[in-house]
Amino acid sequence: MYPNGHQGLKNINLKINDGEFVVIVGMSGAGKSSLIRSINRMVTPTEGELLIDNENVLAFREKKLRQLRTNVGMVFQNYNLVKRMSVLRNVMSGRLGHTNTFRSLLGLFPQEDLQLAMNNLKRVGIAEKAYVRADQLSGGQQQRVSIARVLTQQPKVILADEPVASLDPPTSHRVMKDLRRVSKEDNLTTIVNLHFIDMAMEYADRIIGLRDGEVVFDGPISEVTEATFEEIYGRPIKDDDLIGSEEA
Repeated sequence: MYPNGHQGLKNINLKINDGEFVVIVGMSGAGKSSLIRSINRMVTPTEGELLIDNENVLAFREKKLRQLRTNVGMVFQNYNLVKRMSVLRNVMSGRLGHTNTFRSLLGLFPQEDLQLAMNNLKRVGIAEKAYVRADQLSGGQQQRVSIARVLTQQPKVILADEPVASLDPPTSHRVMKDLRRVSKEDNLTTIVNLHFIDMAMEYADRIIGLRDGEVVFDGPISEVTEATFEEIYGRPIKDDDLIGSEEA
């Protein structure tokens, strides 16, 4: 329940399994962001339980909340980079939860952390940009930097809140391919909010559909059809619900 009295989520009862690549779909205002941001307590549910490794994170105080946000990484729609800093420094910020605060402020990171960051830049195909300022990159490159940063955090879970909403179709597919590939390589549980149903169909192991704050569908991709999305959206599918092909 939000302070204005709006109930963002209702009757949610979900279990996300280790290593799953889950896509949450639904119209704007369906509750996708509220659901995904509840997991790392960016939004705090006012009732119920939210269990990670059998611990109710709704009961966490400051110290345990910081640890939760180290273990649960976040990829944002707007990349959330420090634009004046180099790509490598942005990726290294993923180590802040693991490194002495004073040393990190001075940029004194252990060599193994620097190697980890460079390796993750290579994994998303952008290592040659390590010493370039973040504001010199395209949107797709910036989002791949944010993926490298979250990998450098070494989380157990990745949350991605509309990670391709600001990107063109070919770039969106490249980013989603990178995100799915590295998630599978590291056996990370990954939960992604998407609006575009063709991308959800292409990359998800499992689809969760929300409408008006409630789950109206939850199942493996093998059970999903166009009729499923019409049920989730409460209307026929339109061209605006499709992002287009990678070659578009």
